[in-house]
Amino acid sequence: MDFDLTDEQRLLKDSVERFLADRYGFEQRGRYMREPAGWSREVWSQLAELGLLGLPFPEDTGGFGGGPVEVGIAMEAFGRALVVEPFFSCIVLAGGVLRRAADAATLGELVPGIADGSLLLAYAQAERQARWSLNDVATRAERSGEGWRITGQKTLVLHGDSADRLIVSARTAGGEREREGIGLFLVDAAGPGVSRRGYPTQDAQRAAEIAFDGAPGTALGDPDGALPAMEAAQDEAVAALCAEAVGCMEAMQALTVDYLKTRQQFGRPIGVNQALQHRAVDMLVSLEQARSMALFAAMMAGEEDQAERDRAIHAAKVQVGRSARHVGQEAVQLHGGIGVTMEYVVGHHFKRVTMIERQMGDTESHLAALARLGGLIAA
Repeated sequence: MDFDLTDEQRLLKDSVERFLADRYGFEQRGRYMREPAGWSREVWSQLAELGLLGLPFPEDTGGFGGGPVEVGIAMEAFGRALVVEPFFSCIVLAGGVLRRAADAATLGELVPGIADGSLLLAYAQAERQARWSLNDVATRAERSGEGWRITGQKTLVLHGDSADRLIVSARTAGGEREREGIGLFLVDAAGPGVSRRGYPTQDAQRAAEIAFDGAPGTALGDPDGALPAMEAAQDEAVAALCAEAVGCMEAMQALTVDYLKTRQQFGRPIGVNQALQHRAVDMLVSLEQARSMALFAAMMAGEEDQAERDRAIHAAKVQVGRSARHVGQEAVQLHGGIGVTMEYVVGHHFKRVTMIERQMGDTESHLAALARLGGLIAA
């Protein structure tokens, strides 16, 4: 199996890294976070100019035509730079659901605006009682003439406070936890019957609590059978999160090694202590284990066999979660007190990987799901 990047993938990697090196230093990131939306509209427009906002969408709809590996390349770079713009929430997550559920006409209408940065999407799926279960949906959708009316509440809608349109999961039939009877609906975020409360999350991202009270919506695809599209989109999103976590871990490991080389104690660098060298090596081992599994997840995210895809995604999330915890804790401990200050970048990386570990299922939940499937390699 060939793990080398193609010429096009290397070009993508180089262009993203050059852009972030020029525009996304730690102090610059702080300024972007203080903007009204909690992120920079200017940077968003520049990402659109680079073609990144159209990255996962088909070329015939106005996108770049990239797949999970290309998205992973961008997400890893974003993780190293701690990007706060809504690339994951809008392009990867909401965009992934849109690609799988919408018809060609709807994609042709929406993708050009997404790709040029003028249209922001958010995916309103999580509910308080559901934990990480995609089919636990209490929000209801009822027919109203040619359209639908949505009623219910959604929580932790990533960047839902700045979105122009919302993709909302809602139940059209059946009980709250049944797999059938779930649809996806496109709703105007500023339309009637929609109320939003935005807030910052611990890792400097943004989220919103959103209530729907008879909000008008348009069905995306089958209004009774959207769960397979939701599951496939989430698997691809988890693979992207794994890549972002690898970028964060890579930054923490590099910063820690540099600190061990420069921090002086008793007239010499603390890195000459063999015990600290061993800990730095263990960080590198955890990083490389996570990198391998993140690449495996990206390569398997488009697998048609759901059982095989699920095994890969669960296994990757488990390893990345474990590695992130180890690398983050070691980075903070080896830095000492400055590792948890707001003025130093390591603590911010640790916050981000901690949130990633909990997002879309924590390590324990994915390990349990993998065990139910019989492990990574089925008997």
